Amino acid sequence: MLFRAGKKYSKDVSIYEPIGTDKDGETVSLVDVLEVDEKEALDSIILKQDIQMLYEVYERDLKDTEKTVLRMRYGLLGSKEYTQREIAAKLGISRSYVSRIEKRAVEKIRAEFEKHG
Repeated sequence: MLFRAGKKYSKDVSIYEPIGTDKDGETVSLVDVLEVDEKEALDSIILKQDIQMLYEVYERDLKDTEKTVLRMRYGLLGSKEYTQREIAAKLGISRSYVSRIEKRAVEKIRAEFEKHG
């Protein structure tokens, strides 16, 4: 029975087992290849959380006009990016009003991010 159990796990590999050599002739183990830069991993997690929060604030706190302007201005949710003049022409409002709407919406998002650190 012990023999079968040993055979079952005979293909297991230690992460410290040498798997080759690098360009300097140094031995490389699996753990060297699998190692992840902790800062990169942390940055990736933070970025995903920020994106999630951005969309939550977008959906929850912005008025429809603000959503439309931001979506068009920054190409959000698969939309094409437009200039303020193009948005104004499409919505039938002045460019300065588009600018004020954009500024107000961005300020709401910024305030929410500052509130949550």
